Amino acid sequence: MMEKMNHMIKHTFYNKIMILMALFVLQFIVLLFIDKPWNVIAALLVTIAGVTVLAHLLIKGKTFLAEHRKLLEEENQLSTLLHSLPDFVCFKDGQGRWLKVNQFGRKLYNLERIDYVGKTDRELGELVPFFKDAFDYCVDSDEQSWKAEKVTRCEEGFYLPNGEYKTFDVIKVPLFHSNQTRKGLVIIGRDISQQKIAEEMLLRKEKLSVVGELAAGIAHEIRNPLTSIKGFIQLLEENEHVSENYLNVMSSEMDRINQIVGELLILSKPQMREYQVFDMNEVLHYVIKVMEHEAILKGITLKVQGPSSSIHVFGDKNQCVQVFINIIKNAIESMDEGEIRVNWNVLNEKFIISIQDQGVGIPPDRLKRLGEPFFTLKEKGMGLGLTISQKIIEDHKGSILIESEVNKGTKVEVTLPVKHK
Repeated sequence: MMEKMNHMIKHTFYNKIMILMALFVLQFIVLLFIDKPWNVIAALLVTIAGVTVLAHLLIKGKTFLAEHRKLLEEENQLSTLLHSLPDFVCFKDGQGRWLKVNQFGRKLYNLERIDYVGKTDRELGELVPFFKDAFDYCVDSDEQSWKAEKVTRCEEGFYLPNGEYKTFDVIKVPLFHSNQTRKGLVIIGRDISQQKIAEEMLLRKEKLSVVGELAAGIAHEIRNPLTSIKGFIQLLEENEHVSENYLNVMSSEMDRINQIVGELLILSKPQMREYQVFDMNEVLHYVIKVMEHEAILKGITLKVQGPSSSIHVFGDKNQCVQVFINIIKNAIESMDEGEIRVNWNVLNEKFIISIQDQGVGIPPDRLKRLGEPFFTLKEKGMGLGLTISQKIIEDHKGSILIESEVNKGTKVEVTLPVKHK
C-alpha cells in the first residue's frame, strides 16, 4: 500500500512538470511566428525563466520525493516492529475509537476480517459478541486511566473461544492536548498467563508444605493427650476403683483434643462470615473493656489512645474482636505489672492499630517463627492463636507486623483497609 502511494505521488508530480514544459514550448513556438524581434526576445526570456523554474521544481521535487520515501520507509519499519511484537499494542483517540492495533491484537480479539478503525470498544463488542464482556471491561479501565491523568497499570483477564483463560499485565498511557482535553490513549498488554499458572503452582506447593507441617504438629499435639488417656484406660482395666481425679484428667485431655481439632477447622476451610460495615472504635472499646479486668489482676495498666470519630471497616466484626482479644491477651501474659499502650488511627485510607507491651520480648530466632502452626512461646499454648489471627487479617485484606526486643517488649501492628460509607 505504501509503495502504491509513493508511485502515485511520483506519477502526479512528473505529470505536472511535463504539462508546464509543454506550455512553455508551445508559447515559444507561437511567438516565433510573430515577426516582431522584441517578441522573439521576450519569448526567449520567458522560456529561459520557465526552464529555470522547471529546474528548480525538479530539484525540489527530487528532495521532496527522497524525504517522502524516507518517511515511508520509517513508517514501514515501525509498522513491521509493531506487528512483530508478542504483546497487545493499541492506539485510541480521545473518544475511545480504535486507530491502530497490531497483528497480535487483531488475532487475539478475532478482528482480522473486521474494519476496526474508528470504532469504540462497545461497537466492537457488538461485532465480536464473544468478547463483549472483555470490551466492556476495557471501557471501564480506560476511563479510570483518563481520570487518573497518568500512566496506570492493571491486570485484565478473559476466556478465549478455545476455553483458554488469558491474563494480561496492561499499561495505559493517556495523552492530552495543551488545553487538557483528551487526545489519545496508548495501551500495551503483556500476556502473563504462564506466569500466573507458575505462581498458582508455587502457591499450591507452599500449601502442601504447610499441610505437611500441620500433619506433623497434629500428630505430636494429639499423641500426647491420647497417650495419657490410653494409660488411664489401662489403669481402669486393672483397677476398677480409680480416683475421680484421673477421670477429670481424661476429660480434660479429651477437651484439649477437641480444641485442637476445632482450631484446625478454622485454618483448613472457609468459615461462615458475616461481612458488614462496622465501627472499629466500638470493637476496640469493647475489647478493652473485656480485657481490662484481666490486666488489673496482673497489675497492668491499659493506656488507650484513638480518635473519637467513627472508623468504618468492612469485614466480620466477631472475628476482628477475636484477633484483638488474642493480641492483647498475649501482651498481658508476657509481663507482670507495667503498662500496655493501645494506639490506633487512620493514615492513607488505612486503619492502623499498634499494641505495645513491656514484656520479656522475643529473641530474633523465635520472632521469625511466630505464626507457624504449633509454634508457641507459652508453656500451655498450642501455637495456633497467632496463626488463626493472621489468617483472619489476611482474609480482610490486611496485615500483621510484629517487632520485638528482648527485655524491652513487643509491638504488634495491625493494618486494615478503611471502608467509606
